[in-house]
Amino acid sequence: MDTKLNNDIPLIETKNLKKYFKVSSGWLHAVDNINLKVYSGSTIGVVGESGCGKSTLGRTILRLIEPTSGDILYNGENIVNYRKKQMREMRRRMQIIFQDPYSSINPRMSVAEIIAEPMLVNKSLPSKEAIYNRAARLMDTVGLARRLSNAYPHELDGGRRQRIGVARALSLQPEFIVCDEPVSALDVSIQAQILNLLMDLQEEMNLTYMFVTHDLSVVKHISDEIMVMYLGQCIEKANTEELFTNPLHPYTRALLSSIPVPTIEMRHKEIKVIRGEVASPIDPLPGCRFAARCDYFTEECSIEDPELRDMGEEHYVACIKVSELEEVI
Repeated sequence: MDTKLNNDIPLIETKNLKKYFKVSSGWLHAVDNINLKVYSGSTIGVVGESGCGKSTLGRTILRLIEPTSGDILYNGENIVNYRKKQMREMRRRMQIIFQDPYSSINPRMSVAEIIAEPMLVNKSLPSKEAIYNRAARLMDTVGLARRLSNAYPHELDGGRRQRIGVARALSLQPEFIVCDEPVSALDVSIQAQILNLLMDLQEEMNLTYMFVTHDLSVVKHISDEIMVMYLGQCIEKANTEELFTNPLHPYTRALLSSIPVPTIEMRHKEIKVIRGEVASPIDPLPGCRFAARCDYFTEECSIEDPELRDMGEEHYVACIKVSELEEVI
């Protein structure tokens, strides 16, 4: 994909965004000091292993979960302190596609009713007839046959259910969509269809995506920029081509080495094994959170949290040993 990061004001920007959850033993740092910019018409991929805070980040940006601290800017306006009425208007412009295409839709509603529901709630069109006509057109847009209008979710396969989720997200004509692992529950062939659909819709409607996934092959296909998360923090961020050709953080390198390559020439490919236990995200100690699993750990790594450093070409990495590792890794 062509990089579209050429606008002056990002559509979405976060500044020192944090989301902590109170648990019995302290504060769980789900999202910790995230700074990102997403420009109109582009896609940022957010990757990392399960539990790193990817989905929580997306839901916090949409204020489905309230942030602990930090700023969320939409077209330069801070929406963190928006009241309920203001956020209701804002939610027309920001939507989400959930991971599980079955549990995220109402099993007692038909396909047409599910797609029409957001428009009915927001009274986005003057009549029910107009709303259901738009729901039918949205079915055409996402590749659902109109004969399925009165079908129920249990009668459909996973791919069709996820198309319902996409159509519902599009119903209020949003500008920004958080795609929360929208293809992880689908077969590989269906994954490709949904990814191509999302890319086509983005081009037609100038949509902006945050694409949350743990699958690096998927994120490479759809993203302009990629942010790698580990235990709530951003540890590396760069445009897609730069990240895949020149990964700098040891964790990112290990992730990329684990991507299966279906060629016989790569059967002896070295896979970097990440050893050790994941540190606790509850009241984490100062220092790099990946340190206990890093082959290049020194005492210096445990003194304070590493800051994102600009390594050129808009490539940022949070590793105090990065200059040395460029020669070693």
